Amino acid sequence: SGVMSLLRPLLLDVVPTIRQTAALALGRLANYNDDLAEAVVKGDILPQLVCSLSEQNRFYKKAAAFVLRAVGKHSPQLAQAIVQCGALETLVICLEDFDPGVKEAASWALGYIARHNSELSQAVVDAGAVPLLVLCIQEPEIALKRIAASTLSDISKHSPELAQTVVDAGAIAHLAQMILNPDAKLKRQVLSALSQIAKHSVDLAELVVEAEIFPVVLTCLKDSDEYVKKNGATLIREIAKHTPELSQLIVNAGGVAAMIDCIGSCRGTVRLPGIMMLGYVAAHSENLSMAVIVSKGIPPLCACLIEEHEDHIKAAAAWALGQVGRHTPEHARAVAVANVLPILLAMYMDTHSSEDLQMKATLKSILQKCTYLPALEPLLHDAPPNIMKHIVGQFSKVLPHDSKARRLFVTTGGLKKIQEIKAEPGSLLQEYIDTINNCYPEEVVR
Repeated sequence: SGVMSLLRPLLLDVVPTIRQTAALALGRLANYNDDLAEAVVKGDILPQLVCSLSEQNRFYKKAAAFVLRAVGKHSPQLAQAIVQCGALETLVICLEDFDPGVKEAASWALGYIARHNSELSQAVVDAGAVPLLVLCIQEPEIALKRIAASTLSDISKHSPELAQTVVDAGAIAHLAQMILNPDAKLKRQVLSALSQIAKHSVDLAELVVEAEIFPVVLTCLKDSDEYVKKNGATLIREIAKHTPELSQLIVNAGGVAAMIDCIGSCRGTVRLPGIMMLGYVAAHSENLSMAVIVSKGIPPLCACLIEEHEDHIKAAAAWALGQVGRHTPEHARAVAVANVLPILLAMYMDTHSSEDLQMKATLKSILQKCTYLPALEPLLHDAPPNIMKHIVGQFSKVLPHDSKARRLFVTTGGLKKIQEIKAEPGSLLQEYIDTINNCYPEEVVR
């Protein structure tokens, strides 16, 4: 109905409330979808808003910042249009405004621009926003702290260089102090910002750890707010993934046990970062993997395989169990005793499983180390050829040296099953079968 062109002149009206209301109306339209946001850009309304941001009263500034945020949130192209009309400098000036509401609106708009990609994020940094955002997280108003922390998170996430600028402005110490703030929404943003910094490199992760976030951050894993739990687990995961030393530090702080409790107490995607963190810790070394086993980490990971409906969560649990079991026969046995191998095999063979889940559930890494035959026996009856060779291979390693196992293998029907396997002559599988058959007198084999 041509409402954009009717609203535009109202932005210049002599009556302040009309100016504000017109800006609010534009903001709500632009917020609705990207076509309307596009219309605001095409209607040449942005330069108008940027002009008024610097000189009008605080109510108008808030409304104008709201329009910029509403336009910028939809796509990198629309955010770029805001940058091109010179809005960043004016928004940064608003971060120094006396009114906390204006600071909040400006911080929010900057965050929505920075979150799209590293170029836009860099533009926000170049406009001088970071030091002022770090001042905003120190303000008393909770709402302002939340938005400023969220914007720092959006700036840090794209690259190590951008995260470094946030670190250089002294953000880590102030963020770390707020981990224990009673406000759940603020905690979510603080934990998110710290994980976006820690994820990029060992150095950045170490700087976050040096701010003494352990053992404080472990309390977040018991939080009643699901997102605080999830973001807390994500932060610990982003630190654990880098090096064995950082993982060891988390183990020493009681992080593995806390994470295992956390996985046991929640459902769905909240579990995902915790599952992956246990996988990363176990992947680093035999000792760290043993720490996961000793803390009773295997049962909750098995529970995730059975209880979760989404393939990507099951895949993460399968991957983590593989990392725990791949080190030595002792590690593999700990996983096998939990009766998890048949479940993984079923997922691997299920045609409805996603490709990723099938890949993570191959069992190969565990099988190559597993010498615990009672757990391998049931698999002989169902496994497809590519997995069968690993199972038969393990039997061919153990049976020649273990007379008790040899007797059992006959009585349970394992030897009979071996005779039914069709193997290519000269293949590795055939070699394994021959090795097993050579352990027994010929008439038993026949």
